[in-house]
Amino acid sequence: MTTELRVLQPSEWNEWFECLELAFGGVAEPPEQRELDEQLTECERSIGIWDGSEVVATAGAFSFRLAVPGGTLVPAAGVTMVSVASTHRRRGLLTSMMRRQLDDVRALGEPIAVLTASEPVIYGRFGYGAASRQMSLTIDTDRVRLTVPEGTDEVRLRHAKPDEAMAACEAVYDRLVAGRPGTPAHGPGWERKPMVDPVSSRQGGSAQQCVLAELNGQIVGYVTYHIKPEWEPSGPKGKVTVNDLAALDPAAYAALWRFVFEIDLTSTVEARNRPVDDAVLHLVSDVRRCNIRIRDSLHVRLVELGAALEARAYRAPVDVVFEVEDAFCPWNAGRWRLTSDAKGTATCRRTDEAADLALTVRELGSAYLGGESLSSLALAGRVRELRAGALAEASPAFSSDAAPWLPRGF
Repeated sequence: MTTELRVLQPSEWNEWFECLELAFGGVAEPPEQRELDEQLTECERSIGIWDGSEVVATAGAFSFRLAVPGGTLVPAAGVTMVSVASTHRRRGLLTSMMRRQLDDVRALGEPIAVLTASEPVIYGRFGYGAASRQMSLTIDTDRVRLTVPEGTDEVRLRHAKPDEAMAACEAVYDRLVAGRPGTPAHGPGWERKPMVDPVSSRQGGSAQQCVLAELNGQIVGYVTYHIKPEWEPSGPKGKVTVNDLAALDPAAYAALWRFVFEIDLTSTVEARNRPVDDAVLHLVSDVRRCNIRIRDSLHVRLVELGAALEARAYRAPVDVVFEVEDAFCPWNAGRWRLTSDAKGTATCRRTDEAADLALTVRELGSAYLGGESLSSLALAGRVRELRAGALAEASPAFSSDAAPWLPRGF
């Protein structure tokens, strides 16, 4: 077999994307989704492997800035559209694409790469660590009530057509980015992605609907959702599926949740992607009837370890030397001294000093956004303490006040 790995040309996009679709089951995307995906694809950051004239593997990256603890927006490669044809498994194609991609990310000066994994087991060997989680809720609104904060009744809610509300929703999203590690700051065109609403994705529900929250004449929140009417002999049992809900203050947040709880002819609210520390858990009367599920979300790869660790803030002073293993990106391997002052400002430099903690770059990726603690990883045997007390010093410093979260996929 003779294969060629090269950068995608715009004229090859359809063939390249069809390879991706086939690898994910062969179901073609709806035209409106496909059109947007083509527009958002950065061909210069997309690669493929050709076997003769046939595309047999794909990988791409989006240019993001990602919020990290402390509120800094760090340049990041949003790795996406990775596939290998089932006819070409176990030939090293994925490894060769990951090698090329991470080399390119480094050359562009982006200190981190991130992805969401269809199968998490795949990416650990390339140095990616699961760094954030997402919570799903299925709430029985016949039996669960909300206790809302003062000022909720002052929030005005109004329906808006999703396309017409796009700019307002994105403005709210943009104001929230820095406060939540793991949230990407998007470029032009991305405001359209959450509003694409093909019939095939509704699962029998309504077209996507949007409600805006206003306070003192300003838009301070929004919710987008579908309604699926269902009936039983005893009456209506419809379901509300919350796609996106965000607000700038507690009153607007509570008002939007109360609205979806009280939609006529429904008795269930489902939200498939919420942060694990979502404030709604403190509004509900019975958290047990919210049917909570947790799963992995964003995976982080430190591409330039020193620059990545210096880019985020730390919650406590720390002075620790890491012994890092990184077989796939050997420029990160070795000892690194991380120091941070009381203000959270950090430096991370190579050192010959004795190591305090030993781990792989995967563990640092998991801890990077503050969602996974070094102490927990140590209990699993994935971080080794070489100096007594080093773990107790470093682990709290890496924590984050807000749990990391990826509000929208890419």
